[in-house]
Amino acid sequence: MEEPSRLYLLERFEEYLLFERGLSSATASAYGTDLGQFVVYLEERDFAGPEAVETADLREFIYALRESGRGASTIRRKVSAIRCYFGFLQAEAVIESDPSELLEGPKTGRRLPSVLSRTEIESLLAAPEGGEPLARRDRALLELMYSTGVRISELIGLKVRDVDLQERLIRVHGKGSKERIVPVGRAAAEYLDEYLKEARPVLARATERGGTRGVLFLSQRGKPLSRMGAWKIVRKNVGRAGIRKHVTPHTLRHTFATHLLQGGADLAAVQEMLGHADISTTQIYTHLDRTYLSEVHRTYHPRA
Repeated sequence: MEEPSRLYLLERFEEYLLFERGLSSATASAYGTDLGQFVVYLEERDFAGPEAVETADLREFIYALRESGRGASTIRRKVSAIRCYFGFLQAEAVIESDPSELLEGPKTGRRLPSVLSRTEIESLLAAPEGGEPLARRDRALLELMYSTGVRISELIGLKVRDVDLQERLIRVHGKGSKERIVPVGRAAAEYLDEYLKEARPVLARATERGGTRGVLFLSQRGKPLSRMGAWKIVRKNVGRAGIRKHVTPHTLRHTFATHLLQGGADLAAVQEMLGHADISTTQIYTHLDRTYLSEVHRTYHPRA
């Protein structure tokens, strides 16, 4: 019988929490503990794997927690872990539909994501210095993340053939194997062109022939860049830029969306670029934009 950790992709889920969601090791560990309890529950009932789980099964698990006397805050945390887990499975194309979508969730307010100011993002983008291959790669990577708002999993999955510099477009392979076309800004296109001409060929020589698999962003050893590798690039350059906020790859995605809406972009257009299936997911950025506008009003209006 297959090990539960392998059957339920628990190690890959932990990597996703740390390097794509940017959670702290303590939070990721707590999610892992909560999910481990859920997996034990499924194992005891002979589930074949996560693909076999339905919404009714999740509700029965929550009911069992209530019957065992678990508090409301504990149950809310476990529901959050389960939702995050099934979102991960859907993004990895392990499941087609998410059974946790209809699960009654926490009744707490939704926390607004952290974003970078225009000054901070300029400092971050300027952090990779020099003409060395790795510096060129880092600058192109950061510029592309901010220019397109791609998820880290989408970023490391990009291939050279997905880039059209003449039209300034990229083909992104998103959640559930869905493809979308996303525009690339002028600055990002220029740095990406430099990387493809001057840096990527140098990095590609460090590996065996065909070892790059045509992947756009490569590691120092010429291998396809991993989630952890991309996360380390962001963290390293955040430090160089002197930014004190907690910044993850997802922060650049939030910043991309927020800056577009602050500039007057249409919500539906931002939804399309982000690859959100439901516009209600994108609407959180309108709340964030209103917060920003309120701060500007309080700061600059003489009678605020």
